[in-house]
Amino acid sequence: MQHVRLYNELAHLWPVISPPEDYAGEAGHWRQAIRDNLGSGRHHLLELGVGGGHNLSHLTSEFQATAVDISPQMLDLSRQLNPTVDHHLDDMRTVRLDRKFDAVLIHDAIAYMLTEDDLRATLTTAKVHLSYGGLLLVAPDLVRDEFTDGVVLRWSSKKDGIEVEIEERISDPDPSDTVVESLYTYTIREGGTERVERDTHISGLFSIATWTRLFEEASFEVERIPLPGYQGYGEHLFRGILRQR
Repeated sequence: MQHVRLYNELAHLWPVISPPEDYAGEAGHWRQAIRDNLGSGRHHLLELGVGGGHNLSHLTSEFQATAVDISPQMLDLSRQLNPTVDHHLDDMRTVRLDRKFDAVLIHDAIAYMLTEDDLRATLTTAKVHLSYGGLLLVAPDLVRDEFTDGVVLRWSSKKDGIEVEIEERISDPDPSDTVVESLYTYTIREGGTERVERDTHISGLFSIATWTRLFEEASFEVERIPLPGYQGYGEHLFRGILRQR
């Protein structure tokens, strides 16, 4: 896996850059999708690529959760935010917990699956952790159908005495492959000092048709649910129901 500084040595910035409270509205859509498909009850959820646990933090009051992530630093953040959740350090493509869940959730961490083989492996992980009729929810940041090259996003956030201004420049140097590049600049003001850090994220970019085909190949009945994203970011939630093998 690529070395993303934000999830390693800069992980302490994550709750500032992307505060847990900002996920409340989106988590409501995930909660509704779970209820619509599984009904009432304290269902058991597995989140692959939980990151700092911000989306999951809005679901733990109603559901029993287990979480997996490949970054020790991000898992530590999630443990602090979600102390009732069982956390595992592992790769979403290969982790095997030898138990079944009612639903598997994959939020924007799916963006770091860069090839169709990566996605197939991740969908297989979801499949082996679900029983027939189990629910899979996946929300990629971007889809090829709606991608605009050269977008620049800027925002700022402040929390616990740290202020961060963020600039993200998204480009597709080679439209023939399945990845795009995001160049981040973080201007950080903390303790009376200012410094600038830079980070590069390589993300997978796939068409809606590819997502649908891979879900179906993995034995899921798939439906796409619209989400209230922002400027082409996070506007699709793929819902899969596992068919009988």
